[in-house]
Amino acid sequence: MTINIKGNLLDLSSPIIMGILNVTPDSFYDGGFYNSKKKVLDQVKKMISDGASIIDIGGYSSRPGANNVSVNNELDRVLPIIKLIKEKYPEILISIDTFRSKVAELSVESGADIINDISGGTLDSKMYETVSKLKVPYIIMHMIGNPTNMMEKTNYEEILKEINHYFIEKISLAESFGIKDIIIDPGFGFSKTTKQNFDILNNLNFYKKLEKPILIGISRKSMIYKTLNIDPEEALNGSTVLHTISLLGGAKIIRTHDVKEAYECVKLVRALKS
Repeated sequence: MTINIKGNLLDLSSPIIMGILNVTPDSFYDGGFYNSKKKVLDQVKKMISDGASIIDIGGYSSRPGANNVSVNNELDRVLPIIKLIKEKYPEILISIDTFRSKVAELSVESGADIINDISGGTLDSKMYETVSKLKVPYIIMHMIGNPTNMMEKTNYEEILKEINHYFIEKISLAESFGIKDIIIDPGFGFSKTTKQNFDILNNLNFYKKLEKPILIGISRKSMIYKTLNIDPEEALNGSTVLHTISLLGGAKIIRTHDVKEAYECVKLVRALKS
């Protein structure tokens, strides 16, 4: 399984790690920490050294109750960081975590390689057209509503089938725009209860039939720390357990705050399967 990134094939026959770099002041775990060029570059250097293949940059916190951020503010946060990282580490792949087509377009023009859209195009009608024009891989996440109201939209009759139908529709729409390299993300924590999150994780291989790489974003999320009655800062061990389960279920990309530990999961699961 491969995806084409600006003419180069990224091999996903073995899972890879996407390191999270939030440049927002209010993210649930690391908000406001990477607020200087030195901190950014030090963290990127560490993630690359620890085994990250992709750095995912976000300038808009999507945690429940997060403040709205203007397009210009989001651009001011992410564009300098993308340029800074690409200048220092030109070979590392960069994903832009945004649901806005303008941010996506200007980010790719500044050096980003992948668009990671939590709304799957739902929150910006121009996103599919933009991705098609840019010819970059597109990560489609499942979410109902928006970050403000998503936790009011957790009523599903058959959640596994409804998410599957969502992806079938989104993939068909993307392909109608000529988008060929598509990654799917079940959207843990987005418009889902803790029990629903675990139901999806327990049946992750259900989505392998879509024949698209599966990305998992589960790192230090509430399904871990609320279940264990701990804080996000204490949720590394729980994240590692669920990353391992995700890999056994067919995940190809692990999006995480803790690259070293997730990469060790990949190596151990690879050894187990070989």
